[in-house]
Amino acid sequence: MSQITLQGNPVQTIGSLPAVGMPAPSFKLVKSDLSEADLQDFGGKNIILNIFPSLDTSVCAASVRRFNKEAGESPDTVVLCISADLPFAHKRFCEAEGLNDVIPLSVFRSPEFGLDYGVTFTSGPLTGLLSRAVVIIDRSGKVAYTEQIPEIGQEPDYDAALLALSQLTG
Repeated sequence: MSQITLQGNPVQTIGSLPAVGMPAPSFKLVKSDLSEADLQDFGGKNIILNIFPSLDTSVCAASVRRFNKEAGESPDTVVLCISADLPFAHKRFCEAEGLNDVIPLSVFRSPEFGLDYGVTFTSGPLTGLLSRAVVIIDRSGKVAYTEQIPEIGQEPDYDAALLALSQLTG
């Protein structure tokens, strides 16, 4: 269990992020068009999992925008933006923002994702939603980088994530 904070108040998640060097847990999530995507669909690419509570918060929206910008500049990399938002909300947000370089995915049919990645909140007002985290998976399907954001209101450490990604692509 990871203990993080929401506006300075402690909250917990159901577990911890997968360990670096381990195979990434498989998943099947829902795309904006209601079709399903699983981890194997992105095999052979570096994968950034941008995990967050909801697009309806400014910090979550900012992370999607930032990773969209960076994804367009990273060869052989795909960015999956994962939350419990419904696929309709993902589609509406990405279309309104003109975001074409990220793939939004919903866990609404797959609560096991939060368990497998250790990111489902188990306490506090966001119980049941996903915590803010970044996981980078290399081309071979192994976890190469993780960051559990310690305060929900903070953005990820983009520089650290992009440095880890550059070590995979360089």
